[in-house]
Amino acid sequence: MANRSYECFPFFSPLNLEFSPGLRIIDNFSDHISFNVCDREKDTKLHTQVLDDMVLESSLSPSVTIVASDVSIKNNITTSIAYIHTFNKPFTKTIHHVVHIMSTEAELFAIRCGINQSLSLNNVSKIIVVTDAIYAVKKIFDPLVHPYQLQSAAILSDLHWFFTNHENNSIKFWECPSHLKWHLHNEVDKETKTFNLLPLLLCKNCWKFSKKSKCDNIVNVWKMMFQASDLKGNQFLDLLDNDNNTIELSYIKGGP
Repeated sequence: MANRSYECFPFFSPLNLEFSPGLRIIDNFSDHISFNVCDREKDTKLHTQVLDDMVLESSLSPSVTIVASDVSIKNNITTSIAYIHTFNKPFTKTIHHVVHIMSTEAELFAIRCGINQSLSLNNVSKIIVVTDAIYAVKKIFDPLVHPYQLQSAAILSDLHWFFTNHENNSIKFWECPSHLKWHLHNEVDKETKTFNLLPLLLCKNCWKFSKKSKCDNIVNVWKMMFQASDLKGNQFLDLLDNDNNTIELSYIKGGP
């Protein structure tokens, strides 16, 4: 399955309940989540062997799904690909292309697609995500404000449903550095780097106009969210200027 997406993603989702104290995944389901980092000082063959064993496990059990994801940036076009492998079924593949996006957000988007695709399968109780960007994975569970909250909120929402659906459901994140050339992740890595795509917006000025229109829409959505929020006046400051007028949301190059 391939999708083309040429747009500017909204960065922040500050009012999302997934970031509220007491409702966060990391507060309520920490025992359902595990991180496995490759120790570069030890024998990496052992790490590769464990990854091979997990593929074998998923091939024998319909309840285990493996997601291998990676991204590549070429000529300001980011290609994100996720392979989803489960039981005795053929690989499912998602491909997305985005222009002018930070690599960390692209990594999170690829992971988001893989998890979402896994949840569409029946009887899945364990999801294993294999990535070379474990630093990006940790951003998902970071409660502090950061420019990747849109992707984090979507992933957390999916995981919240997954964990509450059954108490034994779990997700494991495994680091797989590209230099290991582990077969499943290596195929994803090669495909992202060899994929050639011509941008729809060849003119930079056309892209800037498209970005401005998208950002204006995002700011308008934020305004409506703030006006309708029950948190307004409780955990927010009164955003007024010296003339007692409401301060307008705005954005600058590089972020809001």
